[in-house]
Amino acid sequence: MASHDIVPTHLIVNALRDSGYKNTAYAIAELMDNAIQAGASSVELLCGERVERLSHRSRTRINEIAVLDNGSGMDAAVLQMALQFGNGTRLHDYSGIGRFGMGLPSSSISQARRVDVWTWQDGPDSAIHTYIDIGEIESGELQQVPVPSTKPIPNIWREVGKTFEESGTLVVWTSLDRIIWRTAKAIIDNSALLIGRMYRYFLCNNKVQIRLASFDMDVTSSQRRNNEKYALPNDPLYLLPYTSCPAPWHSAPMFAQHDFQNTEFPIKFRGEVHTVKVRFSYAKEEARAGYNPGSQPHGRHANNNKGVSIVRAGRELELDSSWVDETAWTRERWWGAEVSFPPALDDLFGVTNNKQSARNFRELAKADLDDELVSGQTWTAKKEELAIEEDPRLPLFEIVIHLRKHISTIRRLLRAQGSTSKPTRHEDATASAEVKGTQVTRKRIEEGHRGESDKQEKQQTPTIRQQEIASELIEHGTTQKLAEQLAAQTVGSGLKYTFTKSSVATPAFFNVQSRGGVVIISLNVDHPAYTHLVEVLQKDSDYLNEEEVRENLSNARQGLELLLIAWARYEDEQSGTKREQTQDVRWDWGRVARDFLYEEE
Repeated sequence: MASHDIVPTHLIVNALRDSGYKNTAYAIAELMDNAIQAGASSVELLCGERVERLSHRSRTRINEIAVLDNGSGMDAAVLQMALQFGNGTRLHDYSGIGRFGMGLPSSSISQARRVDVWTWQDGPDSAIHTYIDIGEIESGELQQVPVPSTKPIPNIWREVGKTFEESGTLVVWTSLDRIIWRTAKAIIDNSALLIGRMYRYFLCNNKVQIRLASFDMDVTSSQRRNNEKYALPNDPLYLLPYTSCPAPWHSAPMFAQHDFQNTEFPIKFRGEVHTVKVRFSYAKEEARAGYNPGSQPHGRHANNNKGVSIVRAGRELELDSSWVDETAWTRERWWGAEVSFPPALDDLFGVTNNKQSARNFRELAKADLDDELVSGQTWTAKKEELAIEEDPRLPLFEIVIHLRKHISTIRRLLRAQGSTSKPTRHEDATASAEVKGTQVTRKRIEEGHRGESDKQEKQQTPTIRQQEIASELIEHGTTQKLAEQLAAQTVGSGLKYTFTKSSVATPAFFNVQSRGGVVIISLNVDHPAYTHLVEVLQKDSDYLNEEEVRENLSNARQGLELLLIAWARYEDEQSGTKREQTQDVRWDWGRVARDFLYEEE
């Protein structure tokens, strides 16, 4: 009787080819993980191209990809084991970035039909070699990983690689049938930012240097020109110096932690206590200064780094974009958050064997946490229940709640950030509302209409006035440097009004404070009127088409009309003396508004 495998080898291998790598860069990262785990200080991504000749033209296309490192290398037994699926020397090692025994074979066949591996521990001339070939597996010719044997490293790799040291490994992919980028440039450009982000803590500490190089495989060594660059750290929290962020933020952090300090969560798991660290950051005010900062190179760079960074053993698993508020996506680029945990918590977080996500944490982060509560139950009571039940999700719940709370706070701060009375690019400084309002106020003062701010202006020295104004602006979230500039500008120009923005825990659309002889009008960015009226009109028309401009004006008009309707309804609901008082307020405000809005012929 013929024997039948439970799962035929050729079928399982083809199934493993669909192992879920997001793209080629993530598959390449698996090889780099192995290199770093093996103690490599230098890793190279080498992309070889050949010319394809078509009927009327020719073009270059990626032909082979290799990853070279100067790690500890492998002996024959370890090499053969390394190409087995689910096997390896670190299956139960929770001390580094590797562990699952799937990286080398799984990532390789997800992109190519053949992978060759050379490794050495006594100089590259002593290299041993073995391989996996999908075609040979499908035909039944190859059923086991071939026993490693001594075999010279091909000259072309010796010529283009720079890291052939006393020990190391070279992995080469050929028959590239699943590469999504067809040129070496596209592979390197798309890999550079991702690799820089994944390994940012290794790169910034100079633990590892990663070289990315492309070359023409069809020319001789004397004619060959290598195009190369080195990966730079790409920090989505923008707290590291000397990164891939464009100038002027390439050498200094673009974000700061401000008042958000690192938080550590001690988690007891399987009898041991481990620490999860959570960090936050958001843009410095200078990073968002100037005209349309989101369209500047540093703003576009930040736009590619939106989300919460999930970091395992110093290596990023993913940048989870499910945390991003798509309704405010232009502002979302200006904050960063990071959750960092040790490999010992892999099973708790649900780390996938291709190290691309923490599945359990990701699912919980997307969940509606209120669904977890029984009617009327508080989160405090829910956490006590989870603790009694020894539910392993409890620490993850606490981290998710912590993230949501602080990200929400940062969003409010960002909305309030950059409050300024400076005119926009299209606005004449002499025609600003503050200037016009000051001119009308001076006339009203001459007519005998005096307010609290007028007394302060008369009684306080300019220095005291500036200090009072700056202090109030800082209270509303303006940075000290900008607050002092605005205060000096306001007093020096003799202005009576300045605007600021803040997150206010009241139902008021705006607050009014008299400080230092100036009326400070604070717009509540959390009030719907701000979103539907002010924010809509602040969008720069240069970046909008005609239909979008028309839509914004329509929304602003509707916002104004709804404000009037809200007042009308408020007045309609009053009765007796209060109704008369409300009408008197409307009339008095109307008289003052007439003076401020009146245009002289």
